Formats: sequence, C-alpha cells, structure tokens
Amino acid sequence: MRTDFDPAELGSRSFYRLLTATILPRPIAWVSTTSEDGVDNLAPHSFFTVACVDPPIVQFTSVGRKDTLRNVEANREFVVHLTPEDLFEQVNATGTNYPAHHSEFDAAGLEREPSLRVRPPRVKASPVALECVLHGTMSFGDSTMVLGRVVHAAVHTDVLAEDGLPAVDRLSPVSRLGRNEWGVHGEVKRIDRVPYEAD
Repeated sequence: MRTDFDPAELGSRSFYRLLTATILPRPIAWVSTTSEDGVDNLAPHSFFTVACVDPPIVQFTSVGRKDTLRNVEANREFVVHLTPEDLFEQVNATGTNYPAHHSEFDAAGLEREPSLRVRPPRVKASPVALECVLHGTMSFGDSTMVLGRVVHAAVHTDVLAEDGLPAVDRLSPVSRLGRNEWGVHGEVKRIDRVPYEAD
C-alpha cells in the first residue's frame, strides 16, 4: 500500500517538506560571498552537487533571492566549503536570516582566511574550500540554480589519505535530512562497479 501526494493539492510548501524528507542525505554547500559593500556573507545551501567534470563545475540552488545569490550575481565569485561535524552548530547558525549588512562569519565566530583566486574569504576551519567563478544561473519558479566553475581547491593536508584524496572519515561531513534533522558520518560500505564483459 502507498499514500499518494499530489503537488497541486498539497501546496508548494508542504510538498517541499515532503521532498526534503525524501531526497536525503543532501550534502551542504557552505557558500561564502562578498557584497558590493564589502560585507562577507556565509550561508548553507542543501540543494548542492557536482554539475560537470570538465570543466569542473559545482551547482547549488538558492530558494528565494537570498544574500548569497545577490552577491554572486553582483561579483561573480564565491567559495563552497565542506561542512564537518565539528562545525555543525556554526553551519546551522549561518542559516539565520541576518540582514545583508551583518556578516555571518562574525555572528558565528568563524575565522576567515584569504582565498587564492577569488575575493570572498574562506572559512579557515573548514577542511575543503572550492573557489569558484560564476559560470551561469538558471531560474525555476521561486528558486535559482547557481553554477560555479571551480578555479582552485584548498584542502587541509590532514584530511588527505595515502592516495592523495580526502578521506571521508577524516572529513566527517554533515548533511541535511528532513524537518530540522541532520545526518552525520556513519558506516561506509565499499563495492567495486561490475564491468560489462561482452561475450
């Protein structure tokens, strides 16, 4: 037996809650931007993924016209950070709807460090920072998808494994679930892809 949900009958807000309680876990793009007035903004966005391999492009979605989107449109640069478990409370705090002149870095007590290739600063404590320039945007209803070409990646050395790549147990990422729930790093299962072998 299944329960049926019609988006037209349920309404956008209720159906959004259903979607976010179903599509999970969702990685978080912790995005730093700088306004035209020089205010550093920092906000989490849980509609986030890789969009392209070559060139390297990541994408996140802004639901509504938030400071992050306005700053990206104005300055065409941003930094996407990994959200580790030990910064869980700070990540959540930067989701507060502060006025545009108020920096979330300062509100959450987060130290900045300069980026190498873009103007917005990096979160010093985040183990991974992807410096991006705006590739383009696409709007759908009340939301805007932001595509950023990664021009530099800065990774803390202590999260790198012997193969030179970040190790998930060292990153300890948090993710968004439904309601006000968050996911933390747990058991990891490994399986190799099964190759197709022609007869």
